[in-house]
Amino acid sequence: MDPVQAPGALRFGLTLANRGVLLGLTTPRALLDLAVRAEESGCFDSVWVGDSLFAKPRLDALTLLAALAGRTRHVRLGPACLASFPLRHPLVFAYEWASLDQLAGGRTALIVCAGGLGAGDWAAEARAVGVPPGERQRRLEEHVTILRRLWAEDHVTHEGEFFRFEDVTLAPKPAQQPCPIWLANNPWTVDPDPARVERALRRVARLADGWQTHSLAPETFAAYWRTIADYAREAGRDPARLENCYYHNVNVNEDREAALAETTRFLERYYETRYTRERIDRWTAYGSPDACVESLRRFRGTGMQRITLRLCSWDQEGQLDRVVREVLPYVNA
Repeated sequence: MDPVQAPGALRFGLTLANRGVLLGLTTPRALLDLAVRAEESGCFDSVWVGDSLFAKPRLDALTLLAALAGRTRHVRLGPACLASFPLRHPLVFAYEWASLDQLAGGRTALIVCAGGLGAGDWAAEARAVGVPPGERQRRLEEHVTILRRLWAEDHVTHEGEFFRFEDVTLAPKPAQQPCPIWLANNPWTVDPDPARVERALRRVARLADGWQTHSLAPETFAAYWRTIADYAREAGRDPARLENCYYHNVNVNEDREAALAETTRFLERYYETRYTRERIDRWTAYGSPDACVESLRRFRGTGMQRITLRLCSWDQEGQLDRVVREVLPYVNA
């Protein structure tokens, strides 16, 4: 079945603002409590955390996910997305993630990206870890290859561009077999060059178990998802097995301009950059509950499976309550 035609209602995830701990927007305990409340609401099937090393520092994603694994029971857990993936040693990371999946009882979804685009001092991060920006994408692909083999095989020998090792057996392996690896990409937000977009979509179809993106119009998402399905078939893969999620923001407030203003302040402080209204409009459902419902409903029928929502407000608990009571129950109605 072509994924763009797959039936079913939209599902929702909660993206925690773990960078907000550094900015005084939240606390580590509040993040954990918010995740528990999201799970108990029954409105969310997953909880996600952001990631960066030095470009946009925050609570470490793996450490936070391990804490979430201990506080939750049912929701899926993962990064949205692991921008530091090409910078982490793949053998050490394979061990860490396998242990996390064991702790979570097989509830993880590893979403990785190359990083290096958008807000943040990526050049300083590259200098700090000694990985040239031009290598990030190639390292990502090699790391994925290494993880898949170490998680499924024993006595692995690998000879690649960046890493070489012999007869390595990883234990314990992830609880999930296979343990899913998704790719996140959105080059169109920086450079909409068609050749670059094609490379990004082909990479998902060739390498990944799922796709994460953001800031696309519903019709554009649908077209890209159909394209990924076509590329997957070309690569001899079943597109019906691919998953997706859409990384989005939300702010519920009957005063639409106030919702826009708070969202803009939140994101500009979070990323230390400026955003136009057009950019916020593409990346956020904001305004009254009805306005937020209609904004999210636009993605029904596009092949989108899940929307992950970050609460762009200083009142994280209050916003979660409003989203759970006044928005999500009505999106699929």
